[in-house]
Amino acid sequence: MTTSPTALALRRAAGRTLARLEGTLPAPAARALIATGAVLTTASAFLSWTWTDRFPGDLTVTGYPGGLQWLTVTSGLLLLLQTLAATGLRGLGGLAPTGHTAALRFLALGAFATTWFTLGAITIELGGLANLTTGGVLASLAVLPALYGALALPGDRRPAPAPAPRPAWLEHLQIVAIAAAGLLVFTYGIDTEYGELFEGFLITLGCTAAAHHTSGLLERLTSLLQRRRGAATAAAFTAAALFPLTQNNDHDANVGVNILIFATVALGLNIVVGLTGLLDLGYVAFLGVGAYTAALVSGSPYSPFHHAQVPFWAAALLGAAVSLVFGVLIGAPTLRLRGDYLAIVTIGFGEIFHIAVQNLDGTSGPKITNGPNGIPQIPDISVFGLDLGNPHQLGSITIGRFANYFYLMLIVTLIVIAVFSRAGNSRIGRAWIAIREDETAAEAMGINGFRTKLVAFALGASLAGLAGTVSAHVTYNVVPDPYVFAGSTPPNSAFLLAAVVLGGMGTVSGPLLGAALLYLIPEKLSFLQNYQLLAFGVALILLMRFRPEGIIANRRRKLEFHAADLPAQAGSTEDADLSKAGA
Repeated sequence: MTTSPTALALRRAAGRTLARLEGTLPAPAARALIATGAVLTTASAFLSWTWTDRFPGDLTVTGYPGGLQWLTVTSGLLLLLQTLAATGLRGLGGLAPTGHTAALRFLALGAFATTWFTLGAITIELGGLANLTTGGVLASLAVLPALYGALALPGDRRPAPAPAPRPAWLEHLQIVAIAAAGLLVFTYGIDTEYGELFEGFLITLGCTAAAHHTSGLLERLTSLLQRRRGAATAAAFTAAALFPLTQNNDHDANVGVNILIFATVALGLNIVVGLTGLLDLGYVAFLGVGAYTAALVSGSPYSPFHHAQVPFWAAALLGAAVSLVFGVLIGAPTLRLRGDYLAIVTIGFGEIFHIAVQNLDGTSGPKITNGPNGIPQIPDISVFGLDLGNPHQLGSITIGRFANYFYLMLIVTLIVIAVFSRAGNSRIGRAWIAIREDETAAEAMGINGFRTKLVAFALGASLAGLAGTVSAHVTYNVVPDPYVFAGSTPPNSAFLLAAVVLGGMGTVSGPLLGAALLYLIPEKLSFLQNYQLLAFGVALILLMRFRPEGIIANRRRKLEFHAADLPAQAGSTEDADLSKAGA
């Protein structure tokens, strides 16, 4: 990977600054300074930071943190815990298999950034530094000793030792703890009530993730999840199933449903882009095909086929089948193209679909889709006599409409993950990967490139259509507007592609995480109004600059971008890469 001169100059300048500070304090003194700063930072969150409650979260109370102050408390406690681990405290040695210094620097940076972001937001939104109390000023100073101590620490980078063998029950307990932590983080992120809190959450989460990545902890946990794949998968889906039970309003449950729909479609696109290497920029049209198919046979009074109502399972199969047919019809004449030419054709297909459903209104064409008005009043799904539109009681817990659809989409997502995993590790999956790496060489080895690509295109289209059948019932109506190449909110083809690339191409968990982030960020940054896409674009640029292989990447892509940072394992196969993707 080539690096731009500007980025290289910035990296060298940062490296020189860090080199001047690194090792200027003995390790015990630096750790003591970090621990002192962590304690002071945590304590400062119990002071009032502003005079007025006009800033969200009410930071006027002394003795109890509020809003963004809780993130400062979290950052301070994580920093203190890592510092204690660096001193050799028994039981904490596993927090940094490859060294503590880099992790301490990221955690100190996270505490500094979260605290100063909060104080800066107070100053800007309320109109000046006069809105900060003495507690706010003390908070801005309390974090500085920790930051200086972390920068002054001598480096301690080392190879990660082999993990000590542990009994199976202990590893299963660790997996449960990981799933519980994931549920807690996701629930907190989706429950954030205002944009400033979500931004602070992203800062804290990003610095914490970077700290544990550089310390080697994430790699060790990933290895654990790979060894216990069955238990990890069960724990992940159990945690996902518990999510609706943690919500007390329909809005957040609705966000969860839409994230699952978005993630499922992204997984289907991952077959086309991640495994086969085909750039499809009109993929959201297949989601629309499935949605319109389900709407037409749903029994809606606005459907021209309202007398042909079919059960949901039949509508789901029909939506997947129609999308598959469209995938074959579009792919057959176009998949002999490569690269940019194929991308242009797929954009054209997406636009043709959008224009066609707008014109099938009985005036410009046959009355099928009702044009821009779409097909409203789509009834709720009934499965085995259970109406998903009605709330149900589980003991003292009420499971509302969107929670019902969340569980349905969770089952659909599990099916799509199973299809993706089995197909990726099959003979056809290895053929996809061979085409992605070098289509000419793959064809020279006897692989029918056209037929193999067509299978990938058709399978990806059918999975998107399957998700679309649920989407039609969740939203009560289907209109042409969402099925475009780019827009301010997902789903659209650009967001779907970004979810795959940013999450990690060719993996299972990458697009799931990418879809969750890309759906939540526009949802939570709506307060930026006209600057929303600008902020989103800056975030994408930064992520692609510092993590070009994606948030969760397999070993092959890590080696492509960070060959100097990873041990060479030339004998690793793509099967191993796919198995290391993580569920």
